[in-house]
Amino acid sequence: MAFYEVYAHPALVRYRTSVCTKATLFLVVVLCLTYIAPLLVAYRSQGFWIKRKTYEEQPVVRFQYQTLLVAATSLRGDYVAWSTFPHLNNMLGANLRIPAVSVREEDRNQDGKLDLLTFQLQLPLQPDEQVYSVQLLLTFSYQLFVSVIDGSSPFASAYDLNNIMRSYQERNLTTVLSCPTPVWTVGRAAGSPFELNAEIRYPLEVIRYPLTMNESETFAWIQYVGVLLIFLWVFERIQRFVFQNQVIRTVPIPVGKPHLS
Repeated sequence: MAFYEVYAHPALVRYRTSVCTKATLFLVVVLCLTYIAPLLVAYRSQGFWIKRKTYEEQPVVRFQYQTLLVAATSLRGDYVAWSTFPHLNNMLGANLRIPAVSVREEDRNQDGKLDLLTFQLQLPLQPDEQVYSVQLLLTFSYQLFVSVIDGSSPFASAYDLNNIMRSYQERNLTTVLSCPTPVWTVGRAAGSPFELNAEIRYPLEVIRYPLTMNESETFAWIQYVGVLLIFLWVFERIQRFVFQNQVIRTVPIPVGKPHLS
């Protein structure tokens, strides 16, 4: 006659022992390793208690077509200047020198966000005039626009570079032109303009922000629980092997069956 299984259920077996035994000591060691070891592992991973996080984002950058140029020349330590701000240009008087400017922005990876600005400027000079140094200020927006130059102000202090940079550094959000590699080429022909060519790339920005206490605690719990589940699985099987095979002497008692006390 053939037999087949009609019903199955797990059998529960309790393993008993007194307090001062090897089984009790083994249980205490297992509990400590199960719940304390994951805490140490998560903490030593350098990612347990995080106070700051970072993420990368391609910013939406737009050139605002606001420019301020100051060039020191060789004529009696004088200078020439130009800007896109009419109030400032009116105050420059004879020092005003209007250049030819060409600007082009490109989206090279076709992701809908601009990646590169090509800026070209030709400053007309007198035949005996040379440029010794240049200060160039260009303004950009990062979707959230806060202007650092008050173009409607009739006062010269609003266009002072020291005041502009101080106001910029006091903002919560700032950007820095990194890895500039200027190349100054001499030997300009008489009557030729001073040329300034610049390429400014808009790379991925690394944004750092502090975590609140709740966010830090939540992330710490995630790290701890992720390691704890592995330790629970491992030590559960270790305990089952030790007690089922009586590696450490205990009294097994099947639940639901009579037993001798």
